[in-house]
Amino acid sequence: MSQELPPLNALRAFEAAARLNSVSHAANELHVTHGAVSRQVRALEEHLGVALFSKEGRGLKLTDAGVRLRDVCAEVFGRLRSTCTELQQGQADAPFVLACPGSLLARWFIPRLDRLNRELPELRLQLSASEGELDPRRSGVDATLWFATPPWPADMQVFELAAERIGPVLSPRYARFAELHQAPASALLGEPLLHTSSRPQAWPSWAARNALDANALKLGQGFEHLYYLLEAAAAGLGVAIAPQQLVADDLAAGRLVAPWGFVETSVRLALWVPARRLDKRAERLAEWLRAQLQ
Repeated sequence: MSQELPPLNALRAFEAAARLNSVSHAANELHVTHGAVSRQVRALEEHLGVALFSKEGRGLKLTDAGVRLRDVCAEVFGRLRSTCTELQQGQADAPFVLACPGSLLARWFIPRLDRLNRELPELRLQLSASEGELDPRRSGVDATLWFATPPWPADMQVFELAAERIGPVLSPRYARFAELHQAPASALLGEPLLHTSSRPQAWPSWAARNALDANALKLGQGFEHLYYLLEAAAAGLGVAIAPQQLVADDLAAGRLVAPWGFVETSVRLALWVPARRLDKRAERLAEWLRAQLQ
């Protein structure tokens, strides 16, 4: 006597035929042919070594063994359907956890958070900020929004949103604003420049793209995080360098100005999603972010 469970397809075919009391109706429900259901039922009877149906006129009648199996199948398949529905509903109701750098969260995301919640209420967004090195693969995070450089790893679904553009910014409150804001970019070579340890190559990269000698740059006050760097610039403490996306609102409000414009780098702002956890909410969020960045 076999101790193995019968094939699932055979049990599904039998359960549908027994519940509907019709092989034809079972075939319609399962989207297969009448013959396919009949073959599955015969295979199940052979596996169990008992008859599950008997002929009754032009129809079928469950045997005692068939009644017992029907009742068990109804209970088990019912519980499976219920559990699967609960799991799917739980996934839909769970918040979408998005990790991103604190500077990006504070200077770009939070001012747009109310709009996102109105336009994507089903997302139930939960934000996780960090100024350290982000790990888009860590547990508990559904996606990571950050600036990174291609190529992208094979185990991540990466939605590119916008190219990074960096440029020097300063406040009208800065003591040398009147002298600098109409001067050529080369005027910054003698200026003590605000900088951040998280992006040490920002100023040299900008200089190279403007055909300036990066070795002639003079670095002044340093900051650990980009957020503090930009707050210092807005307070009139000096000239900082930043991605255009992070100072867009400050430029619009006149808190900062960018007299020398911005240059594109190889870095991309992108939404990273572990391939094993990809869902439609990530795609909708990526579309929304891309539209806002445009």
